[in-house]
Amino acid sequence: MDFPTPLIEGRLIKRYKRFLSDIQLPNGEIVVAHCPNTGSMKRCQQDGARVWLSKSTNPKRKLGYTWELVEIDNKHLACINTGLPNKLIGEAIENDVVKELLDYSGIKAEVKYGENSRIDWLLTGNEGQKCYVEVKNVTLLEEDGNGYFPDAVTDRGRKHLYELAKMVEEGHRAVLFFCVSHTGIDSVSPAAHIDEKYALAFEDVLSKGVEVLAYKVDITTKKMIVSYSIPVISSKVIS
Repeated sequence: MDFPTPLIEGRLIKRYKRFLSDIQLPNGEIVVAHCPNTGSMKRCQQDGARVWLSKSTNPKRKLGYTWELVEIDNKHLACINTGLPNKLIGEAIENDVVKELLDYSGIKAEVKYGENSRIDWLLTGNEGQKCYVEVKNVTLLEEDGNGYFPDAVTDRGRKHLYELAKMVEEGHRAVLFFCVSHTGIDSVSPAAHIDEKYALAFEDVLSKGVEVLAYKVDITTKKMIVSYSIPVISSKVIS
């Protein structure tokens, strides 16, 4: 996936009210950019970090800039725009990058299922077999060197796990797909130290037949490409 317009470099001053961020541009101007991320963004909002913004061509938008990427620890790039991972994974599936999901001829986004939910991708085979794919963006690299999801307590994420398990119970295939949008992460675990209930639910639904995949994204300031699979390691749940 190429960024449609060249990204603009800046420096993060602060993120606030969840969806707003103050960014200083190279010419010294301070702009307010939209922060398209509902999570805690733990370790992704370091003071003075280099960030990259896209600029909208829509004159009706209240905020003309959107925060897309951040440099972490002066060496890693991460995508904080949670609107992009679904598109990335969809493109990867359509282009046969995901070797575990090759046997499907149909793909649809945002299909209603479960209890008032929408699955990110519904794959359909030639003989009608269905595969439900739920995509999660992973950007938390902890000091132990491992990547984790989630970065904040998520009751909604836990609900999604059990809706996937329900699809397996009904005879379909269901996949939790970690889109690892951080160049420093080489393995992923459920974040029991942040959300123990989610970690317990993760282990529970895997025992019920839900599959889990994690693919790393190569990131530059010009494009992002889903690259290769990385290990998913069960974390020790706090007792």
